[in-house]
Parts: sequence; structure tokens; C-alpha cells
Amino acid sequence: MNTDITASAKPEYPVVDRNPPFTKVVGNFNTLDYLRFVTLTGVSVTVGYLSGIKPGLKGPSMVTGGLIGLMGGFMYAYQNSAGRLMGFFPNEGEVAHYQKRGFNN
Repeated sequence: MNTDITASAKPEYPVVDRNPPFTKVVGNFNTLDYLRFVTLTGVSVTVGYLSGIKPGLKGPSMVTGGLIGLMGGFMYAYQNSAGRLMGFFPNEGEVAHYQKRGFNN
């Protein structure tokens, strides 16, 4: 099975890195990515706490909700960062940054 997204969809924006490694994607997180990450985690902790009030499991449900939000927020930020590097999302900042540093992939 071919899991390469670029095989079925062509990027609409300039490609910075067609297959970015984990460290490059995480290093490319911008302020909005971190904001989404933290917001999703915070909302999940709150929802976990509130859903545990009635059965009396506030602590465990809050921790579980927080972990789910933490993982979901990270994956959402990672998806946006990787999409910008691969040219699937608007990436003017990344193109300017990597052209200035002299990297072309």
C-alpha cells in the first residue's frame, strides 16, 4: 500500500522539504502551532475533570483527558508543521527562512 500523500496530491505551495524528518518538523513549530497544542490540552483537561464529577473520578478522568488532549494537540501541531514544509499549507515564512539559510530540498 502506498502511503505517500504526494503520490495522490500535488502541493499548492513551494516545497521546502518533501519528506521532512521528525526533528525538522518539531523544530518548525510556530507560535500558532504551540497555541493550538496548549489550547487543545487545556480544553481536554477541563472536559476530563467535568466528566468525572458525577461518578466521583475527577482526578483519573482529568489525567486521562489531559493525556488524550496532549497527544491530539501534538499531532495537530505536527500535521500543520509538516504540511507547511511539504507545501500543502501556506508557507511563506518557511520558504523565506530556508532560502535565507541556503537550504534547498
